[in-house]
Amino acid sequence: MLFRIIIILALLPNMVLAQHTIKGVFTPAKDYEVVLLYRVTPTVSEYITNAPIQKDGSFHFDMDASAVTGMYRLVYAVPQEDYNFDVIYNGKEDIILAFNSETGVTFKASVENKLLASYTASMSAITQSITNYFRSERKDTIALNSIFKTQRDAQTRYEKLAEKTIALHFIKANKPYIPKKYENVKTYVKNLKIHYFDNIDFANKILQSSSFLQERMLNYVFGVSNDEKDEITNYKSNIDVFANALKAAPTSVKRILLLDLWQEMVDLNLAPVANHISKNYLLEVAKLLKDDELVSTLTLYTNLSIGHKAPDFSFTDNKTKTTRKLSELTEAERYIIVFWSSSCSHCLDEIPQLHNFMKTKAKNKYKVIAIGLEDDDKKWKEQIKNYPDFTHVLGLGKWENKIGDAYGVNATPTYFILDKDKKMLYKPEDIEELKEFVSLK
Repeated sequence: MLFRIIIILALLPNMVLAQHTIKGVFTPAKDYEVVLLYRVTPTVSEYITNAPIQKDGSFHFDMDASAVTGMYRLVYAVPQEDYNFDVIYNGKEDIILAFNSETGVTFKASVENKLLASYTASMSAITQSITNYFRSERKDTIALNSIFKTQRDAQTRYEKLAEKTIALHFIKANKPYIPKKYENVKTYVKNLKIHYFDNIDFANKILQSSSFLQERMLNYVFGVSNDEKDEITNYKSNIDVFANALKAAPTSVKRILLLDLWQEMVDLNLAPVANHISKNYLLEVAKLLKDDELVSTLTLYTNLSIGHKAPDFSFTDNKTKTTRKLSELTEAERYIIVFWSSSCSHCLDEIPQLHNFMKTKAKNKYKVIAIGLEDDDKKWKEQIKNYPDFTHVLGLGKWENKIGDAYGVNATPTYFILDKDKKMLYKPEDIEELKEFVSLK
């Protein structure tokens, strides 16, 4: 009897700490070194652990009994936001997967993950059948109705198979618009657009804890087109539709999604679209959340956008010793603002080039306003003697100077080119870009 008790006690820790695993293989193995595991929540990704990727591409994570069920993210390269994929962990089964950079992730074991992958593949195949039907310009209405019935039956079947699983949240949210009877291509596409977000609950915490909402948002904004609209107008229109669907979402979710979308437009240099998001939706969200940093970021970006009036400022003219304002200057058709510093080696190389280059231009064509970001005026006073054609402004405080802050300057030299109305024309990266722009204009 005592022996049996000892055996039970010996096994008890393993029973209490019963664990499942997430393991798999990355190919080609030589392209990967380590994989990181995060638990994803609606507001943050919580780092859990990491595992080395072995020479054969294999990796292994142990998930103990305390591991929270839900969505997990595997990150395999940097930047992390681009190189990752999500898995469902239900605490009831092991997960075995294979990942290839060309084909993506394939699940070898895990009922839930395989079920969701099977659903996604099935619905994708049916969507392709619909696309092929319309492309072939067939007139067989019975055939199209049959495809729609297959799609409807597949959706119902997978929802039933996924009952009481985490996968069900995604399957129901992904339910597409399915006509009850024949529709021509124009009507069908119109209804797809109208009903795109019908089954998505933006308050669903499982969906929030994955890339699903971001993917749906981006697919709609970038994927839905209108031949009657230009690219910018089309994006703005799609964003308005998305923002309307997002109305009932928690404010924190609005911030995450709209900020992602704003950043996409910034990265694509689509300032009119980024500013549309900011002005009509994101700025209000930032203010509601009292997110002063985001308000400042959005405002600065708008102020420095091409076509927008440059931030105004007052300065003491180094020649006349009078106080002037940027907005009141009238002596040139265009203005170049350059932020530099007498202690900056790049500046001491480029500012002489700029001074010599501008000598070749008519005086009433361009006016250079050189703002020296300095800790004190000693070296600056000596340096500006070399550039008598510039209007010099002393910006004390260096990186904490109000004018520099208003222009988002974090490096020197930094250039801005304005038109006669002081609207942003161009933001050259360096002196060569500036010369090219000025020469062409």
